[in-house]
Amino acid sequence: MKTMKSNCASDRNDSRENCRPWAAARTHIGMRASALGAFCLGAAFILGLGAPSFAQQKRPLNLDDLARMRDVRDPQCSPDGKWVAYTVSTIDVKDDKHSSHVWMVSTDGSTDRQITESQESEGNPQWSPDGKYLSFTSGRAGEAKGNQVWILNREGGEAMQLTNVKGHLQSYEWSPDSKRLALVVGDPDPDEPQGDAEGGKPKPPKPIVIDRYHFREDVVGYLLSGRHSYVYIFDIATKKSERLTNDTGHDESGPVWSPDGTRIAFLSNHDPQPDRDPVPQIFVANAQAGSAETQITHYDTRGTRGRLAWSPDGKWIAFLLEDEKKWGAYGMSHLAIVPSDGSGEPTVLTEKLDRSVSGPYFSDDGKSIVVEEEDDRSEYPVSVSVADQSVTKLLQPPIVIGGISHTSGCLVGLAGGDDKATEIYSWEGGNLRQLTHQNDALFAQLDLGKTEDVEWKSPDGTDVHGLLTYPVGYQAGTKVPFLLRIHGGPNGQDAHAFSFERQIFAANGYAVLNVNYRGSSGRGQKYQRAIFADWGHYEVIDLKAGIDHVVQMGVADPDKLGVGGWSYGCILTDYMIASDPRLKAATCGAGTGFTVALYGVDEYIIQYDYEIGPPWNEKSWETYQKISYPFLHADRIKTPTLYFSGDKDANVPMVGNMQMYQALRSLGVPTGLIIYPNEFHGITRPSFVRDRYERYLAWYAKYLKGAGGGTSVAGE
Repeated sequence: MKTMKSNCASDRNDSRENCRPWAAARTHIGMRASALGAFCLGAAFILGLGAPSFAQQKRPLNLDDLARMRDVRDPQCSPDGKWVAYTVSTIDVKDDKHSSHVWMVSTDGSTDRQITESQESEGNPQWSPDGKYLSFTSGRAGEAKGNQVWILNREGGEAMQLTNVKGHLQSYEWSPDSKRLALVVGDPDPDEPQGDAEGGKPKPPKPIVIDRYHFREDVVGYLLSGRHSYVYIFDIATKKSERLTNDTGHDESGPVWSPDGTRIAFLSNHDPQPDRDPVPQIFVANAQAGSAETQITHYDTRGTRGRLAWSPDGKWIAFLLEDEKKWGAYGMSHLAIVPSDGSGEPTVLTEKLDRSVSGPYFSDDGKSIVVEEEDDRSEYPVSVSVADQSVTKLLQPPIVIGGISHTSGCLVGLAGGDDKATEIYSWEGGNLRQLTHQNDALFAQLDLGKTEDVEWKSPDGTDVHGLLTYPVGYQAGTKVPFLLRIHGGPNGQDAHAFSFERQIFAANGYAVLNVNYRGSSGRGQKYQRAIFADWGHYEVIDLKAGIDHVVQMGVADPDKLGVGGWSYGCILTDYMIASDPRLKAATCGAGTGFTVALYGVDEYIIQYDYEIGPPWNEKSWETYQKISYPFLHADRIKTPTLYFSGDKDANVPMVGNMQMYQALRSLGVPTGLIIYPNEFHGITRPSFVRDRYERYLAWYAKYLKGAGGGTSVAGE
């Protein structure tokens, strides 16, 4: 059904920009950070970076390894090309939370050190262009509350709080001369309690007044009129900030300075009804307070997204152009350029590529633009010629690499593999070189399941591709318990990146199949759009054919077949158990039941409008009934199914899973409903993440292996 914008833990769009393993961490809480001798080696924490030599017997992955893994993100090359700042997120089991800190690795790979150290978190590292400072964001105690920009002077000293923002700091960008910042700040909540009433009692809450068409979003909550996000210019010397433009009533985002620092490009939507027509356009303003903005793009049905990029001479702006909003849930991002002075029309450079791209940046000579291409279980950088629109692969698949950062002498990205955690790599001439080794010691201990490409034809002749992970220690010719695990989105793909989920199931004796069914990205526009307003049809055909293929391979035991997924993966799980009686066990997180019951409740009102239509339209009502067949024909379901939801999920609210749970409970089918308090669409609390895996394993063991005991999976 839908695309998603929020947390990325097993969500619907788990391979889009915000949900990739290299998506920049935007942590907002932290405490004291120290330069620890100003980047001096003697006072820094240093890792040994050689390939680990462990003479120990390997073991399968286990759930304790969740807390041992380190999440490497957000690499940022220094201006001199000698260092890469990045973040490492770890789990604090005792306090049941994630902690993120800033690290720095040399580009020759000889030194890796932790730069911030506290009980809290820091994130979003950036270098000042003059190389004097390394900045980051944190909500640590300081002169101002909330998320602020802090800086570390490379010559030494403690971290200093730089900004004093009263609203919600969303992002920041250094000016080329290192004297200013462009800040995106959301208006503060005027109704937020500022203190206690008389007698020390908290002030009573005020009513929430809703009057917007699109009024709810996961994590953000209710979207209220009169509150917007604007671009501010912050002066480093005076520590004062002023609005870039005088425009009111329109959100602004994604500011990027021109190479000479005289202008700022940003995104905004000035449509009279922006909630109904969510197509942001590019604007440019002089980089001084109170400037009048100039609209550079003028699309009626197509918007822009992602980070903008200026050409070295400042004459062009590269951007990502979305498909028409009708195809929003299955859209493809194209690379385009437009004159920065608004004097001409945009030129689309990748219209013929038939693949989605992201993360554009210009080559030093301005003759080409590098983007990351999403292509059939891989993602890799390609160079697009501005002159003739030719495309050249810079790295060869199969590979998943992204989060690219570059300066003179530094070109890095985040990469891993089916059996290797995501780390920072540099490359020259198509050769990768690993810089960080945060997870090497752990992975040297692990015996992981082998993952391979598999392909088959659906009954209608469609070529379908997927990934098959074998159980640890698999013996060829052995039939084993099998799990079909379905990705969300649907506009996403399962790719050659490390998946804890695949490997924990492989460690427990399961063969795992991930299918890039029709509706998935990486296979072209026609493939993505095939399921438009026809959910649960072609996807189910592709998924069933995938099960058949692995059974025919002699790997999957046809009497021990299970299924599961999160978000659209859960929606498809419901479709599967309502149409394939072979399935003996299912787990289902954040799905829908009677789809019309989600109309106006979730965050996808635009998709309902353009893809299905309003439920009071007779033709639309027929579609709602068709795509709700798992609930309306729940009496066909015999598969024991365990449901999961976060109680604050506004992406796919838990009403859908509550409906399906109640239907199966009424019919006497073994079922359960697990609700995680204070969690959104992506489950993030470490103890809940572990709990979910424990319940997955216990449920599948009971119904596919006949194993009892272990973690309680819910009443049946």
